[in-house]
Amino acid sequence: MGYHSLEACVNDLEQHGHLIRIKEEVDPYLEMAAIHLRVYEHQGPALYFENVKGSKFPAVSNLFGTLERSRFIFRDTLDKIKTLVDIKMDPVKAMKNPFKYANVSLTALSALPMKVGKNAPIAFGKTSISELPQIVNWPMDGGPFVTMPQVYTEDYDKPGVMNANLGMYRIQLGGNDYIQDQEVGLHYQLHRGIGVHQAKANALGQPLKVSIFVGGPPSHPLSAVMPLPEGLSEMIFAGALGNRRFRYFYDEEGFCISADADFVITGTVYPQDNKPEGPFGDHLGYYSLVHPFPLMKVHKVYHKKNPIWSFTVVGRPPQEDTSFGALIHEITGSAMPKEIAGLHEVNAVDAAGVHPLLFAIGSERYTPYLNERRPQEILTIANQILGRNQLSLAKYLFIAAKEDNPALHTHNIDTFMMHVLERMDFTRDLHFHTNTTIDTLDYSGDGLNSGSKVVFAAAGDKKRELWRDIPSYFEVPSLFGGFKLAIPGVLALEGMPYSSAEGTQKEIALLNVHLKGVELDGLALIILCDDAQFTAADINNLVWVTFTRSNPSHDVHGINSFTEHKHWGCRGPLIIDARKKPHHAPELIKDQEVESRVDKMGAKGGSLFGII
Repeated sequence: MGYHSLEACVNDLEQHGHLIRIKEEVDPYLEMAAIHLRVYEHQGPALYFENVKGSKFPAVSNLFGTLERSRFIFRDTLDKIKTLVDIKMDPVKAMKNPFKYANVSLTALSALPMKVGKNAPIAFGKTSISELPQIVNWPMDGGPFVTMPQVYTEDYDKPGVMNANLGMYRIQLGGNDYIQDQEVGLHYQLHRGIGVHQAKANALGQPLKVSIFVGGPPSHPLSAVMPLPEGLSEMIFAGALGNRRFRYFYDEEGFCISADADFVITGTVYPQDNKPEGPFGDHLGYYSLVHPFPLMKVHKVYHKKNPIWSFTVVGRPPQEDTSFGALIHEITGSAMPKEIAGLHEVNAVDAAGVHPLLFAIGSERYTPYLNERRPQEILTIANQILGRNQLSLAKYLFIAAKEDNPALHTHNIDTFMMHVLERMDFTRDLHFHTNTTIDTLDYSGDGLNSGSKVVFAAAGDKKRELWRDIPSYFEVPSLFGGFKLAIPGVLALEGMPYSSAEGTQKEIALLNVHLKGVELDGLALIILCDDAQFTAADINNLVWVTFTRSNPSHDVHGINSFTEHKHWGCRGPLIIDARKKPHHAPELIKDQEVESRVDKMGAKGGSLFGII
């Protein structure tokens, strides 16, 4: 829909039964987030908070909480946008069928950003950081955060809106050492678009001008998180998706202002000007801890008439950003395979926290004179995947050959894992990258942004029939606790609390001695964990525990393992130590007192009755 504002979207959703209003006063400290989380869990409607304690501004969340609602919001433009992205990835299509795609090209041209006068709606009033809704999502968070921002910066070498970057990076509004109303924290990595802009500003000794947009038409925040093809501006995409050109002007200080935003915070980032940011409950299901990140000196805070503060809550998946991701995949799902020859499908597994685990399917077309098919081409594809933008943050990549099962898909988590584990040769098909970078938010490695990666590759015939039941003869040493089959061939084994790397080596050695000579062909993977029942309860628990609590180079072990010519492998089952380690970040735990208050809102007469 061509919404001219967030308010227009809210009214449309409410009219069609996709949004409810919460009229009672709600505390931005934990309570708003708890309501959001509970409603999302029940796949409920978008939420409009009329009365936010301590702020005169209302707030909205869960706009993109279901794929159905996201499709409804963009019902008039979604198909056209898919085609636009498709053409951008493969321009030859438009050349071969110029008339078929002419309307899409016109859409892109008609979506060019539009400069407007300074009397735009956003110029209605000014406020301060402390008057905004001070939303704190999790008990250990370092302060209130902006969780649905659009952060705008320009390139010093190529100024102007057409070469600008619009990204979604969290903003800490207060707490820690920030001077209230004068400073906020920006959390981003230097490889992002804003980081490139900052590096250029630093080299010139100049402050980087930053504009933070909040609210506006829903096409704007979606554009800020889209992995767009090279040369397709976020502002053009926002205009095309929202069926309304991105409107902007520059204020008297030279900051770019989104004319349709509900709020705009302007400020400058000076070279080497950092302060501690965090902790923050993040999408892996743990806290990202306190680290120095760029400091922004606040200049002004603009707002339109009757503005609405937009926010979301992140935590262990699935969350609203999961639905965001599903919409993004629907729009750009075919883009990545076109960038990498032989790649058919790639999936950042949401249940595992997105970045820790990738599943991929590639072609295995190499035909040397070998007695058996083995991973070859898919290994070159794997290297390309791990070198691509956000995919480079992954720790575990499972890749399979399409020829072995053309019907296989990466979104069937248990089926895909079983397919790979059935076919892997554990003496040959594990390939490690050590002492490398991982996600900054992932604390399973041995330092910030530091860890390892491993590729699990599978091509060829089945090498084992996976256990579907645990044989009666199987037992483990008394040092270990209970065990349970999570999925065929994968055993959750409860260990003692983690003590040290040396302690783990002794436990693995004990398992090796105990299992020597035992028939284990159907057992492919043992997950050493703190709670076997929890880990094996469902596939989401299995992948979350396994891949968020392990660092491949340190935590992948095996029965009858060996190192030969710098290649590691094992002749028995693999073992992944997925216990909590002392250096791991704490997991996110809800406040029970707040949860009780939310329970009351779900009782008869409460705003959430019949929803939660």
